[in-house]
Amino acid sequence: MKLRTWQSECITKILRQYAKGNSHFLTLATPGAGKTLMASVLADDLLKNNRVDLVLCFSPSSIVAQDFAESMAISIKGRFDGLMGAKGESLTYQSLLHLDESFWQLFDNNRILVIFDEIHHCAGSNLENANAWGEQIILNIQNKAKYTLALTGTPWRSDAAPIVLSQYSNPDSKISCDYIYGLAEALRDKVCRVPQIIAIDNNQISLVKNNETLAFNSFSDLLSNSNTTYQEVIDNEDVIKYLISSANKKLSQIRQVNPKAAGLIVASSIKQAYKISLLVNSWFNEAAVVVTYKENDSSSIIKKFRNTQTKWIVSVGMISEGTNIPRLQVCCHLTNIKTEMHFRQILGRILRVTKSDDQQAVLYMPAEPKLLEYAYRVKDDIPFEADILKVETMKSSDELNENKSSLPVSFETPTSKSVDNDFQLVETFSELEESFHDLHSETVYEDILHPKSDHQLSAAYDSGINIFGRFKLEAIALGLTDLR
Repeated sequence: MKLRTWQSECITKILRQYAKGNSHFLTLATPGAGKTLMASVLADDLLKNNRVDLVLCFSPSSIVAQDFAESMAISIKGRFDGLMGAKGESLTYQSLLHLDESFWQLFDNNRILVIFDEIHHCAGSNLENANAWGEQIILNIQNKAKYTLALTGTPWRSDAAPIVLSQYSNPDSKISCDYIYGLAEALRDKVCRVPQIIAIDNNQISLVKNNETLAFNSFSDLLSNSNTTYQEVIDNEDVIKYLISSANKKLSQIRQVNPKAAGLIVASSIKQAYKISLLVNSWFNEAAVVVTYKENDSSSIIKKFRNTQTKWIVSVGMISEGTNIPRLQVCCHLTNIKTEMHFRQILGRILRVTKSDDQQAVLYMPAEPKLLEYAYRVKDDIPFEADILKVETMKSSDELNENKSSLPVSFETPTSKSVDNDFQLVETFSELEESFHDLHSETVYEDILHPKSDHQLSAAYDSGINIFGRFKLEAIALGLTDLR
């Protein structure tokens, strides 16, 4: 199998470091660069040269774990399902909390390579500051595995929490990466698509409050100078229709060249996701698949979508980091989660290069101040591309003709707000995540809110208390200062 240059260089460096007696290696590579393949080829090399007996992989979600298992099976030309005779198994981080002593005894009698995908979800330099997943790694893997390989494709956690197995440089105490392959390098090598971010704004916003109408000239102005929440912005049907209409028009253009090209809409709640799906059908006569954390067969839904020509998929808590659907080329950011890590994860879903002729990658989002800040940082990462970010004012034409006048958008302040529990809980947890800066992944707190079983509820509760409770106490002790 032909590797990309960075993959070969990284594997060579890993093997050299292992040969020198250094058992851990940390790779930071941009989403879509091919970390899974690189890790699979490395594992095959170590197995063939009798340097390890077994390989274990841990990932943040079941669909990513399945992708890892398939990649490993292809590379080692054998089974990777954890059953008798297999060379290893691919598991989720959630499973760390439920592996019994008989499993951990594997480390006593075997030389094991352990691969951690998106390691930033596992916090802790010791048991005192570890989250639930980090604690299990420290207790059962850190000093027992023959080799460990940590992978990440997103920026480091912006809170002060340490990452498990990581080393830090002095005096700035930044995490030391053994190999870095950034977005600029990936674009130079044509490994990833060049992103284009379209921020949608409006200069004719009205807010009706107690029979009084207030005017605002941007979403930033509205959010800063009224009680309107960002959730209300992304729930506004005019905003939703404009974003998705713009995205659908772009996707239709791309599909004239790439008939299989697809679009992703990241919604903020299950209720909103199904509403968007119905609107897409009524507006454009297009089917939109919905996948959320509540479906028992979510992995099957994603796999089926990956291999069909369906145009749109709407996701809540399922398609973020690591999920490999290369035909995705257009994305609508309509989630209320506004952390930089989550923003980069969503952007990464449309950056995977394919063999198709048209390699555009376009993200549509409201011009919300935090999201704009993150978009400008992406632009700074690749300064040789001048048109990474564009701000577009909503126009009053169904054809989105820029010569038309601005489209007015109205908001109303109800006297009593009735919010369904699902929405209220998701908003609460997203606000909590923003306050404590990427304490854990979207998947985790979705599992906490909506577990599929009592077994999962127990695990989610334990990890939730560990994550949010412990870090909240630490943040309070620090006076909520210098957490970034």
